Amino acid sequence: MENTALNKAISLLESGGYTCVLTDGDVVFTSNQRGVKPLAQFLESGTAFTGFSAADKVVGRATAYLYALLGVKALYAQVVSQPAIAVLREHGIDVSYGKFVLNIINRKGDGICPFEAAVLEITDPQRAYAAIRQKMQELNMQ
Repeated sequence: MENTALNKAISLLESGGYTCVLTDGDVVFTSNQRGVKPLAQFLESGTAFTGFSAADKVVGRATAYLYALLGVKALYAQVVSQPAIAVLREHGIDVSYGKFVLNIINRKGDGICPFEAAVLEITDPQRAYAAIRQKMQELNMQ
C-alpha cells in the first residue's frame, strides 16, 4: 500500500530545506534544526504524532528512539545507521532510506555522535530519552 503521507514528507524534506518533516497527510510539522533537538521539542509539545509519517536527513539510534516515542508509523531517512534500523523495526516503524551507514559520526568527523554514544547500551525508549535530555543539557542544547 502506498503511503501518501510518507511521500509528502519526503517531498517536503527534499525540496523545503528542512532537516525533518512529520505529517499525517493533512497536518505538517517541519524543522530546520539539526540533530535530536527538533524531535525532543516535538515530544515536549504534547502534540499527538501517533500514526504520522516522517522524513529526516540523518537517523541514528538516539533519533530512532525519539521517533518510537512520537509514535510514527513510517520513516524515510536520507542517511540511517545500522543500530537505528534495529530500533525502528523493533518498534514497528516501517523504515526506508537513501544511504546506510554503520554509525552516525559526530560533527567534527572524529568519532561517534555523542547522542549515539549516550544511548549505546540502552534498550528502553524512555531511558533513551532521559539519556538524550541529559546529553542535551551537558552540551547546552536547551
